[in-house]
Formats: sequence, C-alpha cells, structure tokens
Amino acid sequence: MTKAVSLADILYSKLEAQIVSGEIPAGSKLPSQKDIAETEEVSRTVVREAVARLEAQGFAVARQGSGVYVSENARYRAFQVTREELSELSDVIKLLEMRLAIETEMAGLAAARRTQEDIAAMRAALRQMREVSDDPAASALADSQFHLAIARATRNDYFARFIDFLGVRLVPPRSLYLRDQSDAAHHAYADKVRDEHDAVLDAIIRMDIEKARAAARAHMLESLHRHSELSDSIAEADDAELGQKSDN
Repeated sequence: MTKAVSLADILYSKLEAQIVSGEIPAGSKLPSQKDIAETEEVSRTVVREAVARLEAQGFAVARQGSGVYVSENARYRAFQVTREELSELSDVIKLLEMRLAIETEMAGLAAARRTQEDIAAMRAALRQMREVSDDPAASALADSQFHLAIARATRNDYFARFIDFLGVRLVPPRSLYLRDQSDAAHHAYADKVRDEHDAVLDAIIRMDIEKARAAARAHMLESLHRHSELSDSIAEADDAELGQKSDN
C-alpha cells in the first residue's frame, strides 16, 4: 500500500515548487506561519511541519527575531535521494527508470575504457555477492560495489560520484520485491540477478560496447519489470480488499 499524503506533505510540495520556480525569490522572507495557515486554510501545526521540512532540505533558513527566509542557493541545492523516499515501490520504480538510461551508457563507456584493475574489482564484487547471498543487506552492498566498479571504469568522475552517492540505495531491497516469499524464491532471485551481472561483466571484459549497453539495459529492464509487476499486483489486491469491504 502507498503511504498516505498528509496536508503537510501537500503544503511542503507547493512551497518547494514556488521556491524552485522562482515564484518565491531567493533571499525573500516567507509569509508568517499565521498568514500561510489562513491563505492555505490549514492549521499552524501543518505550516510549522512544512516550513521545518523546507529548512531541513536547505530551501529556507530561520533568522532569530526576523523570520524565515528562502535560502540564496535554494534553487541550486544538491541532488538528493533519501532512504525514506525508497521505502515505497512507486519511488523505487522512479529510480529504476532513471538508472535505465544511466547504467546503459555507463556500461558502454566502461567496455571502451576499462583496465584489468577494473575487471578485478567487478569480479571481486560478484564473488562477494555469491558468498553473502543468504544475507540480503550484505548482498545489496556487494551489488552496489559492482555498479560502482563499472562507474569507475568509465574514467568519468561524475558517473563514479553519482553511483557512490546512491550507495546501497542504488539496489532495490530484495525484501521489498519478494516480501513474504520462500527461501527458494530468494535464491532464485539472487541467481537471476547474478546471471544478469555476469552478462554485463562478460561484455565489458570483451570490450564489446554495444553488448555491454544491451546487457546493462536488459538488467535494468528486468528489475523495472519485476517491481512494476509487483506494484500492479499489490494495487489489484488493495482494490479487491476495498471491494470486499464495500460488499460487507
């Protein structure tokens, strides 16, 4: 089930959009909490929570005795993907859609520029994945190290910095996809992911740019398909449950 959207979420998103668009200019003072509450027809508690989130995300700064102001660099804040944002399937799917393009080109560049040291790092990560396959958290860490090794092999520091920033958030938690399924299902999932990784590594070793791109794209599409399919099945189950409740 998707998380409920609160009034504070809605107000935060509205204020964030106004700041990013420049409707509320950088350096300007935000209206008082009382004024925002009256304009938006919400409680002061809702406003306090939304404004606190603006401050926490770097959009606004409080000046003692003066009020809350839009940060000078609010429109150019650092890109963020938080752990909390990836607790829901819909958010995981959004990240996978973005990674589809990034990982495809990253693998192609890695195939063209990799060194033997890069290959050794990729192999070590995959070996670690096999050794800790019964531990989803450790497996996810090894998985992220495999993708980081590919990023470093591109010789493009921006790829490496981006993948390093995402870290284990790069890898959708196996428990989210498999939920309450059996140990056999977990092992089958791990085996399939390893096969997909092996195909990417093989193409990079052979310096086959097009095959590396195709293998990376296939890997990302498989992950996207798995999680989209799960999202659809959960939505169907929720609809069925609501239908049963309405019948009763």
